[in-house]
Amino acid sequence: MRNQSRQHNIRWGICHIYSSYNNTIIHITDITGSESIARTSGGQVVKADRLESSPTAAMIAAKKAAETAMEQGINGIHVKIKAPGGHNGPANPGPGAQAAIRALSRMGLRIGIIEDVTPVPHNGCRKKGGRRGRRV
Repeated sequence: MRNQSRQHNIRWGICHIYSSYNNTIIHITDITGSESIARTSGGQVVKADRLESSPTAAMIAAKKAAETAMEQGINGIHVKIKAPGGHNGPANPGPGAQAAIRALSRMGLRIGIIEDVTPVPHNGCRKKGGRRGRRV
């Protein structure tokens, strides 16, 4: 009975994590997804360009975003992970995605649904590389 009453006062938000091999972008919105609450990236928290996509940078960026979201009164988030995808980008997220989720949960945010929203091509544009593919 007591546990049920605790679940009702969770204010949910959505955390969009875009994780490529070059950077990790963390964007927290309200539950509708229309109003932005916090937005940080790996590039904002490290000096060297090569460290933007690292798990460490993702953790620091996630902490920063979580602090801002908690100030706004959000204490639960649904996570949407996105990799570059499409017809040329890799379909698996970069190294920062998992570290960002772990950092968010460590900050005390309740995590609801973790969803993959990587764009999937439905055979639109022709892939680059020519008739015989990319020859290495």
